Amino acid sequence: MEINLEKRNTTEAFIKVSLKPEDYQPKVEQKIKEYAKKAEVKGFRKGKVPTSVINKMYGKSILVDEINHVLHHSLDNYIKEEKLKIIGEPIPRQESTQNIDWDTQTEFDFEYHIGLVDDFKLDVSKKQKITKYEIKVDAKVKKETIDNLKEQYGNMTNPEVCEDGDSLFGSFIAEGSEEEHKGLLELNMLDKKEAKLFIGAKPGDSITFDIRKTLQADTLIAQVLGIDIKEAPAVNGNYTLQVKNINRKVPAEINQEFFDRLFGKDVVKSTEEFNRKIEESITANYAKESDWLLERDIRKHFTEKTKITTPDDFLKDWLFLTNGGKVTKAQIENEFDLYLQDLKWSLIRNRIAEDNKIQVDQQDITEKTKVILAEQFGGPGILAQLGDRVDEFVKTYLEGNDGQNYQNVVHQVLADKVYAFIKENVTISSKKVSLDEFRKLAEKA
Repeated sequence: MEINLEKRNTTEAFIKVSLKPEDYQPKVEQKIKEYAKKAEVKGFRKGKVPTSVINKMYGKSILVDEINHVLHHSLDNYIKEEKLKIIGEPIPRQESTQNIDWDTQTEFDFEYHIGLVDDFKLDVSKKQKITKYEIKVDAKVKKETIDNLKEQYGNMTNPEVCEDGDSLFGSFIAEGSEEEHKGLLELNMLDKKEAKLFIGAKPGDSITFDIRKTLQADTLIAQVLGIDIKEAPAVNGNYTLQVKNINRKVPAEINQEFFDRLFGKDVVKSTEEFNRKIEESITANYAKESDWLLERDIRKHFTEKTKITTPDDFLKDWLFLTNGGKVTKAQIENEFDLYLQDLKWSLIRNRIAEDNKIQVDQQDITEKTKVILAEQFGGPGILAQLGDRVDEFVKTYLEGNDGQNYQNVVHQVLADKVYAFIKENVTISSKKVSLDEFRKLAEKA
């Protein structure tokens, strides 16, 4: 066997593999003998089928399978031995395979196109300056938070007359039909112009409306009528709503009952304590968002500042082939910049981990999985309730999704460790901004 590397440039190359009979024939003959022992062929006893018969029946397919097997392992070993840093996977060149005569040919030449990671310089030092944006807990933020809590913990009432923002519960009946669909129509879901039709309604009233014009979206039609989304496109024409009840949520009052529902019995006993608690809660919540934005900006900083040459044409071809026709070349072209940013960050992250011997051990994986489970089940308190069964849940989770959950957790832990390393080694300055300013920063790509 002969393997040669021909570099086109620093990021693309061709690997040529030349096979002679001694590279594959012994394995082919061994496989034919194994087939002969197991094959059931009419006119021969099981295990007594001549190898010449097996060769005639299956020889070509065995030859193709064995050569593919040899190619796969020889390529893989060559890439490892030569320490080639490839991107994607080798792409076979059709010119090297389309004229093969499997019946008579004994020597074969195969050629593969590969993409390479060009060496790049990476500076993770105090010279790198990144801003961490923190949200100012001002009066506007506190008011918005308290208003949301009052709404969330408000009480449901049933007024006699419908007003803007109310919900109407009743039966929806299509014109010319007697079938009733009981459902809830929330006026906040409608355009203001359409909502006016229902304002002033009382229990017992009947309101006729064009369902397609009023609800517009199939998802809303399905939700209101309580039908499958697949049935919604066929719904049109006039419907009559027979109003049974009017629902209105009245915001909670700021009092001791409200404090107890939020924080527990007698934890907060005054408006002053309530305001301090709210501010602490806002600070903690927005700290997570601030950390998220910082990590996004770290990633953006290093992908923009680190010069990495990539084999773009190769990558586009590889993406097209590996997606098996599920995406077009035009779609790949449109989304390629986003893919390239992800790829560059992956290369940078792995390089930082490699250069600084950042590793992931089983304890890291277990602890991260516990955090994931706590978030899924509604908080860390659930872990205490599970007691000794926590490890069982962790094991089940990591084995789920055919083992993909395990790989996902490993990637998350590695990413967390790399971000922590960067934060320790670069210069991070803090800047307080308003909530509106923070949201604008978060919306930027």
